[in-house]
Amino acid sequence: MTTTSLRVAAGQAAAAPGDLDANVRTTARLAALAGDQGVRVLVLPEAFLTGYDAAVFSGDLPGPADLTGPRLDPVREQARRTDLTVVVGTALDRGVRRTLSTVVVRPDGEVVVAYDKQHVDLDERAWFEPGDHGASVLVDGVELGLSTCYDGCFPEHARAASDAGALGYLCSAAYFPGGAHRRDLYYAARALDNGFFVVLSGLTGRCGDSSFIGGSAVYDPEGRPLARLGEEEGLAVAELDPGLVLATRERHRMHHDHRDDLGTRVRV
Repeated sequence: MTTTSLRVAAGQAAAAPGDLDANVRTTARLAALAGDQGVRVLVLPEAFLTGYDAAVFSGDLPGPADLTGPRLDPVREQARRTDLTVVVGTALDRGVRRTLSTVVVRPDGEVVVAYDKQHVDLDERAWFEPGDHGASVLVDGVELGLSTCYDGCFPEHARAASDAGALGYLCSAAYFPGGAHRRDLYYAARALDNGFFVVLSGLTGRCGDSSFIGGSAVYDPEGRPLARLGEEEGLAVAELDPGLVLATRERHRMHHDHRDDLGTRVRV
C-alpha cells in the first residue's frame, strides 16, 4: 500500500441540459484548474455530461462511442497535460438499456465507462436500470470506490468498497433543494462507518426544470469535512493520506470488528 498522500478535488458547476459538448468544455475547464493545483483525481457530479433533467433523460442520450471518441478530447487533453484522473457522471444509452454511469478519463487519455449506478432512485426508474457490479479506480496505488448519489445512502455500498480495499469513496451526486441535511449526514457517515475518505461532488445551479444545491466536500476518515463548497462553482481540494486511514482504523476498529452474521434474533 502506498504511503504517499493523494491530492483530490470535488468539483461542482452547473450543467447545460442536453448539451454534451458544452458540458465537456466545462469539465475540461475544471480539469485544467484542478490539474494546475496538483490534483491527481477530480470528481464531478452525477449526469454532468448530459445534465440531470427529465426532458434530457426522455430523449436521445450519448452512447459509449460518443464518450470514447473524439468528443471528449478537451478533457483528454487536460488529463494528459496535468497527469490527472477525471471521474464524471453521465446518462448513457447502452442500446439494450439506459444507465446513470461514471466515466473515468485516465492521465494517458483512455476513457472507460467504469460504473453504472446500482441504486436507482424511484423517480429515475422511468428511464434507467441499475448496474450489476461495484467498481473502483486505482490512482498512484490508492484504490478508490465509485458511487453515484443514491448509492451513498446505503451503508453496505460503501462497505463493499472498503472491504475490497478502497481507502476512499468517490461520490458523484445531484441534490435538490431541501436535501442538504441528508446529504451532509450520509457522506460523513459513510466516511466514519468505514474509516476512509469520502469525496462528494454535487451538481449546482439550474438544469432544465430543476435546481441543485451543490455542497461538494471531502470528508476525512472520521467524517469531518476537510474542504467544502456551498452552491458556488469551484473545487473542494484536500489531501488523501493513506496513513491516516490505517491509523483511524486502528483507533476506531469498526472496519476490523464488523460481523457478517449476528445470529438469530430473539424477541422477549
